Amino acid sequence: MKTDSRPRFDFVRARDQDSPQSVHHPVIVVGAGPVGLTAAIDLALHGVPSVLLEQGNTVSPGSRAMCYAKRTLEIFDRIGCGDAVVAKGVGWNVGKVFFKDHLVYSFNLLSEAGHQRPAFINLQQYHVEEILIRRARETGRIDLRWQNKVVRVQQDGQHVQVAVDTPQGVYEMNCDWLIVCDGASSPVRDLLGLELGGQTLCDRLLIADVRMKADYPAERWFWFDPLFHPDRSALLHREADDLWRIDFQLGRDADPEEEKRPEKVLARLRAMLGERDFRLEWVSVYTFSYRRMEQFRCGRILFAGDAAHQLSPFGARGANAGIQDADNLAWKLKLVLEGKAPQTLLDSYSGERVFAADENLRNSIRSSDFIVPKNHVSRTFRDAALLLAQAHPFARRLVNSGRLSIPAVLVNSALNTPDADLFAGSMVPGAPATDAPVAVNGELRWLLQCTGGSFNGLYFAEAMSELPSEVASGIAALTLDRIAVDTRVVVEPGNPIELPPGVMKFEDYEDFLIQRFDASPGTFYLLRPDQHVCARWREFNVEWVRRAVLRATCGQ
Repeated sequence: MKTDSRPRFDFVRARDQDSPQSVHHPVIVVGAGPVGLTAAIDLALHGVPSVLLEQGNTVSPGSRAMCYAKRTLEIFDRIGCGDAVVAKGVGWNVGKVFFKDHLVYSFNLLSEAGHQRPAFINLQQYHVEEILIRRARETGRIDLRWQNKVVRVQQDGQHVQVAVDTPQGVYEMNCDWLIVCDGASSPVRDLLGLELGGQTLCDRLLIADVRMKADYPAERWFWFDPLFHPDRSALLHREADDLWRIDFQLGRDADPEEEKRPEKVLARLRAMLGERDFRLEWVSVYTFSYRRMEQFRCGRILFAGDAAHQLSPFGARGANAGIQDADNLAWKLKLVLEGKAPQTLLDSYSGERVFAADENLRNSIRSSDFIVPKNHVSRTFRDAALLLAQAHPFARRLVNSGRLSIPAVLVNSALNTPDADLFAGSMVPGAPATDAPVAVNGELRWLLQCTGGSFNGLYFAEAMSELPSEVASGIAALTLDRIAVDTRVVVEPGNPIELPPGVMKFEDYEDFLIQRFDASPGTFYLLRPDQHVCARWREFNVEWVRRAVLRATCGQ
């Protein structure tokens, strides 16, 4: 296998280590994986500095979490690294399902036009981490400390006290809030005596990174009971740099150490790939888990990513869910730190992301039950569904090769303002806003490029030369509120409407926005800083918007 060539980051003695007293920081983040880095970057863009502690001195080995969903890419766009991830990664929309040596069917996860990002990008986790590390440095608000291991955590009603071990000894700091993103084994969670509820299955998955020149398309290929790996499943993904990710289901009786032996792995790969030239770069064995913490907030300590919830690898839900945890948390923590929202807003972080975790857990369990049948009856049903699906589209709904990651729609969130008007479509309160192309000053842009980070309004204007005076004055007043709402006015192309100073005009490109938001003239949508819809009306009323902002920040 390839010699480890990951970058190494030097330990640098922090000034805190020479302070006679415990130094205070607003936020400390533990774990510099994709989730911890995203959380720290998002906070930095909100003006909140943080210390980011990582016990290692390099990025992750192997591809690990390598499949990033469209919603995650949109979050990366908002924090300033989406272009770099997309440029380096391999985009795909199409998946194919095989049974033995036959194609059962193919599917397209993003069949409609008018989206900036593909359904998924495949990119090795170590590349994503390097991109995020560069972005973290660019913000100027993140103190990233390598070889800093948290060895003790205590909290009271005001602060969290943290002891950190380094190559030059132990030192202490304290913070207002501690964000724990230190992975599935989570040393911090263990220090606090907290547990994950759920189950760990005995079934295992062999994960291999293989370097080879191949003309396979950039698609997700999933096999049930292939001839090269009978009675099990297999998965193939293309990655960056001529690398291919290949997963083999092993079964419950497999010995992980035996299965990782290069000669054993190479034999499996040759059965699949034939005499093609390839090189094994990295291998790991993964045990399926379906677990989560009861709550993701423990006083002043907040958990995110695998530290809070663990899923099977089928469906690419783990890292995507963790990054969406960070997306949900950062804006709320910023408002709490600024005194603009009560601490109960952070309870909504736990409530909303526990809801999302449970949805992911249900989908992961259903996928595993289909992929790994528990008994003969389940196996018979699965194989019959696969045979039917080759010729009958209705049966394809029964086939589950891993329901792929989609963002949770937080329909029951207390932060939503319930609809008082009738709307069609999927942009309900609690849903993440869909993307759409818009023209801004004659330049093609994207809705999600131009929103997020603060509360945003979308006002769909009539064809007129200027806004009604009450609308114009209301939109202007919202920008001056304690929690401001920046409104974008959506118009048909060529509409010469005049807007208040500082208000952005979106020309709706081919009516994508109107259709996706079921908008008529006068419609107003309120979006949270994480781009989730939290309220909508068929007419604009500034007091309705203010009450909805209060509700969305637990200020009522």
